[in-house]
Amino acid sequence: EYAFGGSEEIVGRALKGRRDDVVLATKFNHQMRPGLNTLGNSRRWIMTAVEDSLRRLGTDYIDLYQAHRPDPSTDIDETLGALSDLMHQGKVRAIGTSAFPAEQLVEAQWVSERRGRERFATEQLAYSILSRQAEAAVLPTAEKYAIAVLVFSPLNGGWLAGKYKRGEAAAPGSRAARHPDYFDHGHAAIAERKFDAVEQIEALAGEAGLSLLQLALGFVVAHPAVTSAIIGPRTYEQLEQQLDAADVTLTSDVLDRIDEIVRPGLNINPDDVGWTPPSLREAHLRRRKGVV
Repeated sequence: EYAFGGSEEIVGRALKGRRDDVVLATKFNHQMRPGLNTLGNSRRWIMTAVEDSLRRLGTDYIDLYQAHRPDPSTDIDETLGALSDLMHQGKVRAIGTSAFPAEQLVEAQWVSERRGRERFATEQLAYSILSRQAEAAVLPTAEKYAIAVLVFSPLNGGWLAGKYKRGEAAAPGSRAARHPDYFDHGHAAIAERKFDAVEQIEALAGEAGLSLLQLALGFVVAHPAVTSAIIGPRTYEQLEQQLDAADVTLTSDVLDRIDEIVRPGLNINPDDVGWTPPSLREAHLRRRKGVV
C-alpha cells in the first residue's frame, strides 16, 4: 500500500528466488489511484487490491493480509466474507487488522463465529512508552481472543531513539523536518512533555545499564499481549542496535519506574492512536439530521 504500491514492487524484487523463506505481510484500505471504488474495506475493492498486490509482489499468495484501517462505511461481515473467500482460494493464508478499536475487534470476532467467517488473527497497533492508550482496551481484548499483536512505532516516531534534543531542530531532510506536526515538533506543548519524559526515561535506561532504544523496545515486548515489534531501521548500524534489544528483559522495578514517568493507558499526545472515528473529526456526523 505504501508509495502507491511502490514498496510492494521493491519487496517483490527482493523476494525473487527466496519466497518460501519469508512471512509476507501487506495491507489494503488506503486509496491507490483515482476513483470512488479504489479504497476502503469493501468486497469490490479487496478483490481488486489483492490481485494488484500479488502482481506487484510477484507471488501467488500472501501470508498475512491486513485491513490497514477500519472502514465505517462497510459492514464488517462484507469485509470478512471477502477475506474468507481469499483464504479458501489459497491467495491469503491469514488475515489481520491495523488500528482497530477494541469494540470493532470484538464485533469482528462475533461475526466470524456467528456467520462462519474466517477470523482476524492479528492486530497491528501503535504502542510505546510515550503512547500507552492501547493498554486500556485493545491489548486486553487481543489477549482475551488470542489475537496476535504486532506493534508499530515502538520508538514513537524517533522520540525513543534519541533522535531529538530539546532546543535543536530536527535533522534536515528527516521525516520529522518534513512533517513537523505529525512528529509533534509542530506542537510546542506536546513536544515539551515528550522531552521531559524522554529525559527521565533515558536516565532510567542508564541506571539499568541499557540504551534508550533497548529500554523502549524491551518495554513494548514485555506486555503479555504483544507478539512482536515492527522496527524501521534506515542503516545497518541502526538494524544491529535494534536487534540487540531482542534479548533485553526488563525487571519489575524498571517497569514500575516507567509507570511513574508515563501513566499506564496514557498517550502524551492523544492523537497517537493510528485511527480516529470520523464522528470525532466531522461535526455533522455527531448531530441529528436537520440541525443547521
